[in-house]
Amino acid sequence: MTQPPSGEPAGQPQAPSPAVPPVPPGAPTADPATSPLPPAGYPPYQGPVAPKKKRGLLIAGIALAAVLLLCVVGGAAAFFTLRDTETGTGAKEPAVAVDEFLTAVYKDRDAAKAATLVCSAARDDDRIAAKVAEVEKYVGTHQNPRFRWTKPTVDNQTGDRATVSTKVTMTTADEKVADQELRFTVVRKTGWWVCEVA
Repeated sequence: MTQPPSGEPAGQPQAPSPAVPPVPPGAPTADPATSPLPPAGYPPYQGPVAPKKKRGLLIAGIALAAVLLLCVVGGAAAFFTLRDTETGTGAKEPAVAVDEFLTAVYKDRDAAKAATLVCSAARDDDRIAAKVAEVEKYVGTHQNPRFRWTKPTVDNQTGDRATVSTKVTMTTADEKVADQELRFTVVRKTGWWVCEVA
Protein backbone atom coordinates (compact mmCIF):
# COMPACT_ATOMS: atom_id res chain seq x y z
CA MET A 1 0.00 0.00 0.00
CA THR A 2 1.16 3.45 -0.74
CA GLN A 3 1.37 6.12 1.81
CA PRO A 4 -0.15 9.57 1.22
CA PRO A 5 2.23 12.46 1.26
CA SER A 6 2.90 13.63 4.71
CA GLY A 7 0.44 16.05 6.29
CA GLU A 8 -2.64 14.79 4.46
CA PRO A 9 -5.15 12.43 6.02
CA ALA A 10 -5.22 8.99 4.62
CA GLY A 11 -8.13 7.75 2.52
CA GLN A 12 -9.24 11.01 0.99
CA PRO A 13 -8.53 11.76 -2.64
CA GLN A 14 -6.68 14.91 -3.41
CA ALA A 15 -8.93 17.77 -4.80
CA PRO A 16 -7.66 19.56 -7.85
CA SER A 17 -6.54 23.08 -7.10
CA PRO A 18 -8.40 25.91 -8.87
CA ALA A 19 -6.70 27.57 -11.80
CA VAL A 20 -5.40 30.80 -10.38
CA PRO A 21 -3.02 32.81 -12.48
CA PRO A 22 0.34 33.35 -10.92
CA VAL A 23 0.81 36.64 -9.13
CA PRO A 24 3.82 38.60 -10.35
CA PRO A 25 6.46 39.23 -7.74
CA GLY A 26 5.94 42.51 -5.88
CA ALA A 27 2.22 42.75 -6.75
CA PRO A 28 -0.12 43.40 -3.83
CA THR A 29 -2.14 40.42 -2.85
CA ALA A 30 -5.72 40.77 -1.67
CA ASP A 31 -7.60 38.62 0.71
CA PRO A 32 -10.29 36.93 -1.43
CA ALA A 33 -12.83 37.11 1.40
CA THR A 34 -12.71 40.91 1.68
CA SER A 35 -11.80 41.86 -1.87
CA PRO A 36 -14.62 43.67 -3.81
CA LEU A 37 -13.02 42.71 -7.11
CA PRO A 38 -14.27 39.63 -8.94
CA PRO A 39 -11.92 36.71 -9.46
CA ALA A 40 -9.41 37.10 -12.25
CA GLY A 41 -10.62 36.14 -15.70
CA TYR A 42 -14.06 37.75 -15.40
CA PRO A 43 -14.80 41.29 -16.56
CA PRO A 44 -15.72 43.70 -13.75
CA TYR A 45 -19.50 44.10 -13.15
CA GLN A 46 -20.91 47.35 -14.46
CA GLY A 47 -24.22 48.23 -12.69
CA PRO A 48 -27.09 49.76 -14.71
CA VAL A 49 -26.55 53.45 -15.31
CA ALA A 50 -29.71 55.53 -14.71
CA PRO A 51 -30.36 57.82 -17.67
CA LYS A 52 -30.51 61.20 -15.94
CA LYS A 53 -31.70 63.09 -19.02
CA LYS A 54 -34.84 60.99 -19.35
CA ARG A 55 -35.69 61.34 -15.67
CA GLY A 56 -35.24 65.12 -15.81
CA LEU A 57 -37.33 65.31 -18.97
CA LEU A 58 -40.08 63.24 -17.33
CA ILE A 59 -40.15 65.48 -14.24
CA ALA A 60 -40.26 68.61 -16.42
CA GLY A 61 -43.12 67.12 -18.47
CA ILE A 62 -45.14 66.25 -15.37
CA ALA A 63 -44.58 69.74 -13.93
CA LEU A 64 -45.65 71.36 -17.21
CA ALA A 65 -48.79 69.20 -17.38
CA ALA A 66 -49.68 70.13 -13.78
CA VAL A 67 -49.25 73.86 -14.51
CA LEU A 68 -51.40 73.61 -17.65
CA LEU A 69 -54.10 71.71 -15.75
CA LEU A 70 -54.16 74.38 -13.04
CA CYS A 71 -54.44 77.11 -15.68
CA VAL A 72 -57.34 75.37 -17.42
CA VAL A 73 -59.21 74.68 -14.17
CA GLY A 74 -58.61 78.24 -12.90
CA GLY A 75 -59.71 79.75 -16.21
CA ALA A 76 -62.88 77.67 -16.29
CA ALA A 77 -63.70 78.57 -12.69
CA ALA A 78 -63.19 82.27 -13.41
CA PHE A 79 -65.36 82.05 -16.54
CA PHE A 80 -68.27 80.37 -14.76
CA THR A 81 -67.98 82.65 -11.73
CA LEU A 82 -67.88 85.88 -13.71
CA ARG A 83 -70.49 84.73 -16.25
CA ASP A 84 -73.15 84.65 -13.55
CA THR A 85 -72.55 88.21 -12.40
CA GLU A 86 -74.82 90.95 -13.62
CA THR A 87 -73.17 93.92 -15.26
CA GLY A 88 -75.30 96.97 -14.73
CA THR A 89 -78.08 97.95 -12.41
CA GLY A 90 -81.16 96.39 -14.01
CA ALA A 91 -84.59 98.02 -14.10
CA LYS A 92 -86.38 99.44 -11.05
CA GLU A 93 -89.60 97.53 -11.74
CA PRO A 94 -90.44 94.24 -13.53
CA ALA A 95 -92.69 95.99 -16.10
CA VAL A 96 -89.94 98.52 -16.86
CA ALA A 97 -87.45 95.68 -17.52
CA VAL A 98 -89.85 94.16 -20.08
CA ASP A 99 -90.57 97.51 -21.74
CA GLU A 100 -86.84 98.28 -22.11
CA PHE A 101 -86.20 94.80 -23.55
CA LEU A 102 -89.03 95.16 -26.11
CA THR A 103 -87.72 98.59 -27.11
CA ALA A 104 -84.21 97.19 -27.69
CA VAL A 105 -85.51 94.28 -29.80
CA TYR A 106 -88.42 95.79 -31.78
CA LYS A 107 -87.65 99.50 -32.09
CA ASP A 108 -83.87 99.83 -31.79
CA ARG A 109 -83.20 96.34 -33.20
CA ASP A 110 -79.99 96.26 -31.14
CA ALA A 111 -79.02 92.75 -30.00
CA ALA A 112 -76.14 94.00 -27.82
CA LYS A 113 -78.44 96.40 -25.94
CA ALA A 114 -81.09 93.69 -25.52
CA ALA A 115 -78.46 91.31 -24.11
CA THR A 116 -77.60 93.82 -21.38
CA LEU A 117 -81.22 93.61 -20.18
CA VAL A 118 -81.26 89.80 -19.87
CA CYS A 119 -80.22 87.99 -16.66
CA SER A 120 -76.84 86.23 -16.85
CA ALA A 121 -78.34 82.76 -16.35
CA ALA A 122 -80.42 83.10 -19.54
CA ARG A 123 -78.14 85.36 -21.57
CA ASP A 124 -77.56 83.72 -24.94
CA ASP A 125 -76.16 86.22 -27.42
CA ASP A 126 -76.89 83.93 -30.39
CA ARG A 127 -80.59 83.56 -29.54
CA ILE A 128 -80.99 87.29 -28.90
CA ALA A 129 -79.25 88.11 -32.19
CA ALA A 130 -81.51 85.59 -33.96
CA LYS A 131 -84.63 87.30 -32.56
CA VAL A 132 -83.38 90.72 -33.69
CA ALA A 133 -82.57 89.25 -37.12
CA GLU A 134 -86.14 87.90 -37.28
CA VAL A 135 -87.51 91.38 -36.60
CA GLU A 136 -85.16 92.79 -39.28
CA LYS A 137 -86.55 90.20 -41.71
CA TYR A 138 -90.10 91.46 -41.05
CA VAL A 139 -88.91 94.99 -41.69
CA GLY A 140 -87.35 93.92 -44.99
CA THR A 141 -90.32 91.89 -46.28
CA HIS A 142 -93.25 94.13 -45.25
CA GLN A 143 -94.17 97.68 -46.18
CA ASN A 144 -93.08 100.02 -43.41
CA PRO A 145 -93.87 97.75 -40.43
CA ARG A 146 -94.37 99.34 -37.02
CA PHE A 147 -94.20 97.50 -33.70
CA ARG A 148 -96.10 98.50 -30.59
CA TRP A 149 -97.12 96.67 -27.44
CA THR A 150 -99.56 97.04 -24.63
CA LYS A 151 -98.29 98.34 -21.33
CA PRO A 152 -96.51 95.38 -19.65
CA THR A 153 -98.60 94.07 -16.75
CA VAL A 154 -97.23 92.22 -13.71
CA ASP A 155 -99.41 89.11 -13.41
CA ASN A 156 -97.66 87.52 -10.45
CA GLN A 157 -94.83 88.65 -8.18
CA THR A 158 -93.31 86.64 -5.35
CA GLY A 159 -90.17 88.03 -3.76
CA ASP A 160 -87.48 88.31 -6.41
CA ARG A 161 -89.47 86.74 -9.26
CA ALA A 162 -92.29 88.17 -11.37
CA THR A 163 -94.35 87.19 -14.38
CA VAL A 164 -95.11 90.02 -16.82
CA SER A 165 -97.38 89.84 -19.88
CA THR A 166 -97.93 92.05 -22.91
CA LYS A 167 -99.21 91.86 -26.48
CA VAL A 168 -96.91 92.91 -29.35
CA THR A 169 -98.66 94.17 -32.49
CA MET A 170 -97.08 94.67 -35.90
CA THR A 171 -98.90 96.90 -38.41
CA THR A 172 -97.77 97.59 -41.94
CA ALA A 173 -98.45 100.44 -44.38
CA ASP A 174 -100.74 98.19 -46.42
CA GLU A 175 -102.85 97.62 -43.26
CA LYS A 176 -101.67 94.11 -42.35
CA VAL A 177 -101.82 93.42 -38.63
CA ALA A 178 -100.20 90.62 -36.59
CA ASP A 179 -100.48 90.16 -32.81
CA GLN A 180 -98.37 88.06 -30.47
CA GLU A 181 -99.06 87.48 -26.78
CA LEU A 182 -95.82 87.37 -24.75
CA ARG A 183 -95.19 86.32 -21.16
CA PHE A 184 -91.91 87.21 -19.48
CA THR A 185 -90.27 85.82 -16.36
CA VAL A 186 -88.32 88.60 -14.67
CA VAL A 187 -85.95 88.22 -11.70
CA ARG A 188 -84.43 90.71 -9.29
CA LYS A 189 -80.73 90.68 -8.50
CA THR A 190 -79.08 94.12 -8.65
CA GLY A 191 -82.30 95.25 -10.36
CA TRP A 192 -84.96 93.54 -12.49
CA TRP A 193 -83.76 91.43 -15.46
CA VAL A 194 -85.65 89.56 -18.17
CA CYS A 195 -84.91 85.83 -17.83
CA GLU A 196 -87.43 84.04 -20.00
CA VAL A 197 -89.83 84.85 -22.81
CA ALA A 198 -92.74 82.55 -23.63
